Amino acid sequence: MINDGKITDSKELKPIYGLTTGSLATASSIAALKTILTDETIELVNIITPFEEINVEIAKCEKIAKNKAIASSVKYPYNDPDVTVNLDIVAIVELLNKNKDDNVEKNVIITGGKGVGTITKPGLQIPVNHPAINPVPLSMITNNIEKYLPEDKIAKVEITIPNGEKIAKKTMNPRLGIIGGISILGTTGIARSMSNKAYKKSLLCQLDIAIAEGYKKDSFVFVPGNIGEKLALKELSIDKDQVIQMGNFIGFMLEEAKKRGINKLTLFGHIGKLVKIAGGIFNTKHAIADGRREIIAAHAGLLGANSQTIEKIFNSKTTEEMIAILKEEDLDKEVSNSISLTIKERCLSQFNIDTDVILVDMKGTRLNSK
Repeated sequence: MINDGKITDSKELKPIYGLTTGSLATASSIAALKTILTDETIELVNIITPFEEINVEIAKCEKIAKNKAIASSVKYPYNDPDVTVNLDIVAIVELLNKNKDDNVEKNVIITGGKGVGTITKPGLQIPVNHPAINPVPLSMITNNIEKYLPEDKIAKVEITIPNGEKIAKKTMNPRLGIIGGISILGTTGIARSMSNKAYKKSLLCQLDIAIAEGYKKDSFVFVPGNIGEKLALKELSIDKDQVIQMGNFIGFMLEEAKKRGINKLTLFGHIGKLVKIAGGIFNTKHAIADGRREIIAAHAGLLGANSQTIEKIFNSKTTEEMIAILKEEDLDKEVSNSISLTIKERCLSQFNIDTDVILVDMKGTRLNSK
């Protein structure tokens, strides 16, 4: 059993795991219901997650009417740069009488209030116009509430997140068409360090949304991140939802694109990021692999650059410097074309995807012609 989600590293004595927003929404809901039923201020509740039981501390709890209460819990910091840490996860619970003649399908009705996002695009786990509360948290709240719910009552649960709308701007939610707040997430109840798995899942949502919206599968433009997206929207005649951000996980995103029946796409981005693909590097995080100067120097050498030019490129710190050196030697276009063709070959060989490649500098100027 985990207490308050504060699982600590014995060496550093700091939390290495936290609780998901779904777990905290569940805990706040239980506390509010128990306050209605007992007239007591609840300070600690036990919740059942898909994998284990967790004790969760309740920050505030208050009965605001005979059949209504409000409670909140806090997403305490843990070993992760999670933008939702220190947020209050609030539940307002109202108990209603269930009439014998009523044809009630659900004993627990869950809605999203202020600070919880609303789904506006198809392709996610939640239907359009519903609150952004994922299926597992919905089940957790329902199943845990039903343990305490009198048979003749219906519980209306509203989840709210003070400051949720502001924090959501720092997440992928606006990109995914989730407006007005954050999402209530979690599949296990426990929040682990910003796992690659969680981030990859958020990246994939973009692709699933675009496909669900009916765009042609050969019309997508894959970019490394925000800068690539802005430049692509400026230079190409495409809708925003046709632009798919990959982060550093280029190989993963191309593999998943192929699984979804995408056989042709466009890679658009700064040469400093995409050039790594020419060297067979499909995770472009700098700490994992670089190779920019080696790849550009090699292509320059193959196209006739002298040893002095190759040495200058090799000793450069940025790809912008490397391109400037190539321009002085009137080799920039040839080298860029050579690199883009190699990227195309790599993507075809590795993923069997026909790839158009557009390499740009920081100003968005196209560097290659093919």
